[in-house]
Amino acid sequence: MSELLERHRAVLPAWLALYYDSPLEIVSGRGRRVQDADGVSYLDFFGGILTNMLGYDIPEVREAVERRLRTGVVHTSTLYLIRSQVELAEKVARLSGIPDAKVFFTNSGTEANETALLLATHARRSDQVLALRNSYHGRSYAATAVTGSRSWKNSSLSPLNVHYLHGTDRERFPQLSDQEYARFCVEDLRSCLATATATDVACLLVEPIQGVGGFTAVPDGLLREYKQVLDEHGILLISDEVQTGWGRTGETFWGIGAHGVTPDAMTFAKGLGNGLAIGGVVARGDLMDGLPANGISTFGGNPLATAAANATIDYLLDHELQANAHRIGGRLIAGLRAAAEKLPTVGAVRGKGLMFAVDMVDPETGQPSPALAATVLEEARKHRLLIGKGGLHGNALRMAPPLTLTDGEAEEGLAALIEALETVDRADRTDRADRTDPR
Repeated sequence: MSELLERHRAVLPAWLALYYDSPLEIVSGRGRRVQDADGVSYLDFFGGILTNMLGYDIPEVREAVERRLRTGVVHTSTLYLIRSQVELAEKVARLSGIPDAKVFFTNSGTEANETALLLATHARRSDQVLALRNSYHGRSYAATAVTGSRSWKNSSLSPLNVHYLHGTDRERFPQLSDQEYARFCVEDLRSCLATATATDVACLLVEPIQGVGGFTAVPDGLLREYKQVLDEHGILLISDEVQTGWGRTGETFWGIGAHGVTPDAMTFAKGLGNGLAIGGVVARGDLMDGLPANGISTFGGNPLATAAANATIDYLLDHELQANAHRIGGRLIAGLRAAAEKLPTVGAVRGKGLMFAVDMVDPETGQPSPALAATVLEEARKHRLLIGKGGLHGNALRMAPPLTLTDGEAEEGLAALIEALETVDRADRTDRADRTDPR
């Protein structure tokens, strides 16, 4: 055990997860590559959990941060005007597509979802909230309460009355066609509203593609059908875009764009600051202005974070990174699907743009295999590739490279990942053969 790992375990919570049998310390980065404390370089296909959206040491972002640092003022609080905050809010409001939009900045996706829930429950005068099974919306009290995954729930206590819907569990209903499954989900929503809730439900909070849930996606168009039902009851639709925002899915700028519907509010965070802490909510003006009490965010939308975020958005748009995500992501997903056909330990390959996942399964039973996923994670590291994992059963390998990924880096990463998958698959076959050999 390294000296730093010993110190980590002595003073940080036991539930603070670390990747790898021998956790690594990242000390520097440039472009899409990082270097650990031992001088080993890695191609990063996870980007700090989708946070380093442009990659590392991007000159335009670094220079924006350095200009702000040279002023000597990195914080003032929202009690004062912040020019970069106003400029950023104008950009986010315009890009959101929400009519008469207003923006409130926070420090994280958790805080953003807390704010959105506050807006909705106040507007509707109700603590009733709808969410999806297998969802994840943050670590705080209310955000955990609305999270639909037992792996991330520490308590049954909740400030909210939550009901969970279907939408990303398509594999549980193999007898249904895609159309039949969508129809079933809508009927389930209607049934939930008719039997399980009172008449004043506040909102549906939904990830268009579930992040921690293993990049499982709501079928395209389903949220539009959900909203038609919600509108009948005056229920608000909030899209959690913490992981799907800013063009990562390639097809649309926001994940909900695949559904042809405009939500009442969206939450965002992760990649906006390209590593600096920033999140927020963009919502209809009347919804945002509805809170009667005073409110501030001490650090949310501070001058340093908003300087980085403005530079990040400008770079994203100027370099057409959404199109890059669509083009390169399509090639990566196609390559993985082709490789998976020959690998019994690989189950589903899914994703959109530069947000894709591979399920590891027991080749005999088809059941999720978190052990195989953990082994591939380690093997990919040996091939100098950093990836993530997650999913309801912990068997999903998650990949979300920076949106600046080049063609050459995509080919390199794909080759490394396939080689890691093939190595683990061969080892699994050998192990099973050894166990069944009567000698």
